[in-house]
Amino acid sequence: MRHTLPIAPQFYVTAPQPCPYLDGRFERKLFTALQGEHAQRLNDALSKQGFRRSQNVLYRPSCAECSACLSARIDVAKFVPSRTQKRVQKAASHLRRNATSPWATEDQFALFRRYLDARHADGGMADMDVFEFAAMIEETPIKSRVIEYSRPAGAGEHGRPLACVSLTDVFEDGLSMVYSFYDPDLQDLSLGTFAILDHIDIAREAGLPYVYLGYWVPGSRKMGYKANFSALEIYKGGQWVPVGDPADHTAQLHPLSVEPIAEQVAHIALPQTRTP
Repeated sequence: MRHTLPIAPQFYVTAPQPCPYLDGRFERKLFTALQGEHAQRLNDALSKQGFRRSQNVLYRPSCAECSACLSARIDVAKFVPSRTQKRVQKAASHLRRNATSPWATEDQFALFRRYLDARHADGGMADMDVFEFAAMIEETPIKSRVIEYSRPAGAGEHGRPLACVSLTDVFEDGLSMVYSFYDPDLQDLSLGTFAILDHIDIAREAGLPYVYLGYWVPGSRKMGYKANFSALEIYKGGQWVPVGDPADHTAQLHPLSVEPIAEQVAHIALPQTRTP
């Protein structure tokens, strides 16, 4: 006889650290290990509940007095590009997409360092070395891909230099853009926006309904660009809902806006697995 039992991961909470999105706030994360034969199913289930992956860890914001971070995804079937986004696609039409297995390369790391030095020199990843970069790309227990975008060579260059790279997870219901970086000298191409638009195309071609973008934070300039995409949904109040007018959402900074950790964990729906 066989019984259906839930996968029972252990959940933990990080110590408070300065918030990278809202000045004067502190963040902490609820997290669990992503490992074992059921890692893909656990990742699929928790991603639908606002969790994100970082190497072998799944996490979700669980700040003591703030619930501003909202997981965001695009409904591929309902998405319609704006005029500006159509211009971005046209301007970057000379780029060539190449999807590879999650292996780190020297060219990727060189582009990653240039991106960090130009865009996030004071960020939490600024000190990452080549070994940490390789771990970010390669340490994945689930189905992941590296999507590279290359451009024609310029004067004195050879081959097709990298313009943009995205580490992307493949879910049962969509694609998740784990981390993207691009050539800071090509800022006019809006490569961050282009990568999202191309992932929408990839998901549509694969019959996947969603593209997961990570967290959208009302009031944060760093995350404001995500609200520019139509058919955006956010995970709020335990369910996915259309974002509607972004101006209608404000950062929830009241202590009572956050459930106690025990209640948060109790409300997490875990996948089922067959065991003897």
